[in-house]
Amino acid sequence: MRIALGIEYDGSDFAGWQAQDGAVRTVQGCVEQALSKVADHPVRVICAGRTDAGVHATAQVVHFDAEVERTLRAWVYGANANLPKSVSVQWARVVDDDFHARFSAVRRRYRYVILNREVRPTFLAWRVAWEYRPLDEALMRQAATYLRGEQDFSAYRTLACQAKSPVRTLYELAVSRDRDLVFLDLEANAFLHHMVRNIAGVLLDIGAGKRPPIWAREVLETRDRTLGGITAPPHGLYLAGVTYPARFDLPPLSPSGVVW
Repeated sequence: MRIALGIEYDGSDFAGWQAQDGAVRTVQGCVEQALSKVADHPVRVICAGRTDAGVHATAQVVHFDAEVERTLRAWVYGANANLPKSVSVQWARVVDDDFHARFSAVRRRYRYVILNREVRPTFLAWRVAWEYRPLDEALMRQAATYLRGEQDFSAYRTLACQAKSPVRTLYELAVSRDRDLVFLDLEANAFLHHMVRNIAGVLLDIGAGKRPPIWAREVLETRDRTLGGITAPPHGLYLAGVTYPARFDLPPLSPSGVVW
């Protein structure tokens, strides 16, 4: 039986999603350990998108194959009883054997949250990116128009990115503000390693007036990561949604899956 799960987590205290050798604490490791206790056999999960250390998720999707029958409620509440408070399974569904959390996904959505004020945060320190320079969101919106659509994002991915192709389709890149909080909402068919954080780094410099909006396109056209901006910190980044074909009948993104 193949099961899909929706998971949210605070990535602050984890070395990223992916399980690693040794005593490193990862989200995947915690989830597999919890599910293995419910299943009474080792469980290996595959996720929709691996997140780096410090990155959060409100709508991560995983799948695994179970050798035993359990109710969907048992998978959710049994897993949560064995998970740390920073990780929570939100729903469980039985899916067809051809469902794959990563390869069946057609779109992914991220939100990047910036606290824009002169003084650093306290309670939100590990849940937002802090930018002390005043940001002009109108300039950031103008820059965003140059990045939408199908593009070669070589200049916006890490040099260690292992994706075979740097071409991605960015369906949405929206910039909004609510008082001291600036939000970047991005949706694409897939994302390259550090792509969102590198886009955020470029938009931060543009919003602060250090560069003109056209710089976003100039960086894109270089196809050279070394000529781009900084990689923005991980704390403000959230995996906020994964879209699958309707035939899998997975739950839509709920209001609780939206950050702020």
